[in-house]
Amino acid sequence: MTLGGRPFQPIDADNHYYETVDSFTRHLDRRFRRRGVQVVQANDRTMILIGEKVNRFIPDPTFDPVLVPGALDPYFRGRIPAGVDPASLRVVEPIHPEYRLRDARLDRLDEQGLAAVLLFPTQGCGVEQALRHDVPATMATLSAFNLWLDEDWGFHHQDRLYAAPMLSLADPGAALAELDRVLDRGARVVSVRPAPVPGADGRPRSLGDPAHDPVWARLAEAGVPVALHLSDSGYTSLSALWGGPADYDPFHIDPFTKLLAGDRAIHDSIGSLIIHGAFDRHPELKVMSIENGSAWVPLLIKRLRKLANQQPKHFAADPGDTLRAHVWVAPYFEEDVAELAGHIGVERVLFGSDWPHGEGLAEPTDYVKELAGFDDHAVRRIMRDNAAECLGLPVGG
Repeated sequence: MTLGGRPFQPIDADNHYYETVDSFTRHLDRRFRRRGVQVVQANDRTMILIGEKVNRFIPDPTFDPVLVPGALDPYFRGRIPAGVDPASLRVVEPIHPEYRLRDARLDRLDEQGLAAVLLFPTQGCGVEQALRHDVPATMATLSAFNLWLDEDWGFHHQDRLYAAPMLSLADPGAALAELDRVLDRGARVVSVRPAPVPGADGRPRSLGDPAHDPVWARLAEAGVPVALHLSDSGYTSLSALWGGPADYDPFHIDPFTKLLAGDRAIHDSIGSLIIHGAFDRHPELKVMSIENGSAWVPLLIKRLRKLANQQPKHFAADPGDTLRAHVWVAPYFEEDVAELAGHIGVERVLFGSDWPHGEGLAEPTDYVKELAGFDDHAVRRIMRDNAAECLGLPVGG
């Protein structure tokens, strides 16, 4: 694409791969073979067991066929034509090589005009919640997954594909060891679930709990951001309180569950980091909010400011300023990007397409159409420079 008549290649902060069926099992310690992820066949259907329980986070772990990229665009914009059944939008096709092979993905990036992408899991976003009651199995499973990820994709392949290893804080000591390992392997971003952290004693912890300080300190020292990517955060438990389903099924979420859960997990996660002092103790810590939208931002800022006025001893600085200093946000493409920039500054807005998911954009760079009210400087910041700065990459190009 061009900007101001000059060639321009964006950095997409929200891309995905589709995991192979052995992504969690190829390197899994055999001691956790049954406690972790298992791939089973049932009546010619491939299924996933996690902790010996059927997991429905992803209906078909083979991802073949898979939704066409951007197929659900009208659904998420709320622009389904009258008389059209929303289910008819779920058009599928055979899986493409670039969804699983990194060199094919590089070729696709060239076709799409992208400089680089951050890569996040698909199935992996549901694993930690399913293992929340077994911390050792959680740590072993995610470590095995990261070995697969490094092997199949690499953490910074040709400095264009930045695959984010998954990190659980459930066992802080094991988390630090895993973090050191992936940083040594060149990880430029790590992914942490926006959710309460499971504890071995059955008591969950805040993300801002001091028990996690060694991890946050290491990330801050390395200049590596932590991405809080949309996941199964366990928030369907709110639905269960109202008589709804307790298990998360992303393809069958009733309206009331959506109303209850929505973007609560990211709202609460960022709030926990601010209120519980993580950013005060680690002033260089950087956080990316990926695929969580942006409607939560003004509400959180408003609530934090009121709390700071009522209980100032709990806040070392204006919490709105703290958020703006430490948090980068990738809004949904259908949201008002200008409104978000008004709350956090254009320097903290990230471009993310969610490609190749059906709920994302069919063509990532079409995102620029949502930036019609911005000048060229702001467009460049959102489409490239903000991500580059957060990742510690050179700005420009």
